[in-house]
Amino acid sequence: MLLKTFRWSFAVTGLGLVAGVLYDGWTALGLVAVLAVLEVSLSFDNAVINAGILKKLNAFWQKIFLTIGILIAVFGMRLLFPVVIVAVSARLTPPQAVRLALTDKDRYQELVTDAHPSIAAFGGMFLLMIFLDFVLDDREIKWLGPVERPLARLGRIDMLSVCVALGVLLVTSMTFAAHAHQHGGGHADKAQTVLVSGIAGLITYLIVGGLSGFFESRLADAEAREHAGRRSEDAGAGRPAVALAGRAAFFTFLYLEVLDASFSFDGVIGAFAITNDIVLMALGLGIGAMYVRSLTVYLVRQGTLDDYVYLEHGAHYAIGALALILLVSIRYQVNDIVTGLIGVALISASFCSSVRHNRAARR
Repeated sequence: MLLKTFRWSFAVTGLGLVAGVLYDGWTALGLVAVLAVLEVSLSFDNAVINAGILKKLNAFWQKIFLTIGILIAVFGMRLLFPVVIVAVSARLTPPQAVRLALTDKDRYQELVTDAHPSIAAFGGMFLLMIFLDFVLDDREIKWLGPVERPLARLGRIDMLSVCVALGVLLVTSMTFAAHAHQHGGGHADKAQTVLVSGIAGLITYLIVGGLSGFFESRLADAEAREHAGRRSEDAGAGRPAVALAGRAAFFTFLYLEVLDASFSFDGVIGAFAITNDIVLMALGLGIGAMYVRSLTVYLVRQGTLDDYVYLEHGAHYAIGALALILLVSIRYQVNDIVTGLIGVALISASFCSSVRHNRAARR
């Protein structure tokens, strides 16, 4: 099972390392390997969250996630995304941005770093909304009861997560504006960019997540009516149920891709601490993205989230930590090792709690 699920990741690893050596010698092999490990360590919580969503999709859409989805993840976010943000921020055409990435790597890195505040604001707000909607929901299973019970009671207030997220964004943009004022006017206008980018991240979450949830609830209602006594021939003729499944699956897939994009922001930006070569970045982060995808499928097929009931909680707390780290990184530099270790620590703690829960349940 393990070999079958990860076989493509192993194959891509081999090809990627060989391509790195052919591109820039044995030093490049080490850089590609380090970048791959960085991506996996920063995105392990992504795999857990993805697994919780992916298990709702049928086999066809799971295959779409592993084919078209991986192309978007590897080529779209890990290769094209750094080029696009440079093109937009520097008002260049994509071919000019690619030429700059290959011929003037220091200037290219400078432009990507300059665009970091808007990227972090968008991704931070998107991930923060995922965390808030999770902890403010009154779930049957609670990991940290003393914390989650009062939060669940507060979650009965309509739109509380949106209000909290907007408050966090306002504080972030004001802090950044104050810092820009103290250090001259060169970055003063970036506070407005942070605010706009954060609102864009919030709106993206509300639209994509809202559409996914809407069609998913419609599908659940249709299935409930069918199980309540609908005749099989009526169910067979009930084309709306099939159509709803298709729409629900499509928007869930779209939500997964936006989620993956938000998770990849810190990996792409953090990769510049290791190398500013766009080719090596694409190879290393692409290998890491393949392992995240394979791990997602492995968790789904093994039923890991059902067996370890607190694992999803730990992943969502890791998401909350990552969201705050992204927003803090607008003003302060945060080491990627810290980011990765926080996520691993939270998920490991939830795994250990799940093991203890299972042992207690068997007694």
